[in-house]
Amino acid sequence: QVQLVESGGGSVQAGGSLTLSCQASRSIIGIPFMGWYRQAPGKQRELVTSIMSGGTTNYADSVKGRFTIARDSAKNTMYLQMNSLKPEDTAVYYCNAKNVGRQDYWGQGTQVTVSS
Repeated sequence: QVQLVESGGGSVQAGGSLTLSCQASRSIIGIPFMGWYRQAPGKQRELVTSIMSGGTTNYADSVKGRFTIARDSAKNTMYLQMNSLKPEDTAVYYCNAKNVGRQDYWGQGTQVTVSS
C-alpha cells in the first residue's frame, strides 16, 4: 500500500518551467510503474509520461523533448521536470503508480496553468 502526495503546480508564462513532485509514503523501488497523467477542461485524462522500475521511460509526443520524468528511490519521490511550457499544457496533473497486480494509486492532483 502506498500513498502519493503531489506538489509543485502553479501558474507560469509560456516558455517557463515547473517541477512537479510526487512523494510516496514508502519505498518506490519495488513499484513497477509510475507516471504522470493530466486532464484539461473538457478533455479526457491522458498519460503524459511514465517510468518503469528498471528505468525505461515513455513520453507522449506532445511533450517529448520538453518534459523529463525521474524516480529518486533515496527520497521515495518521482519528479516531472517541465520546460518550454505551452498554454496547451494547462491541466490538472496527477501522479500515478501501479503495482504488480495493476492496482492504481493516485495523487490528489495539482493544477498547472500556462498563460501566453
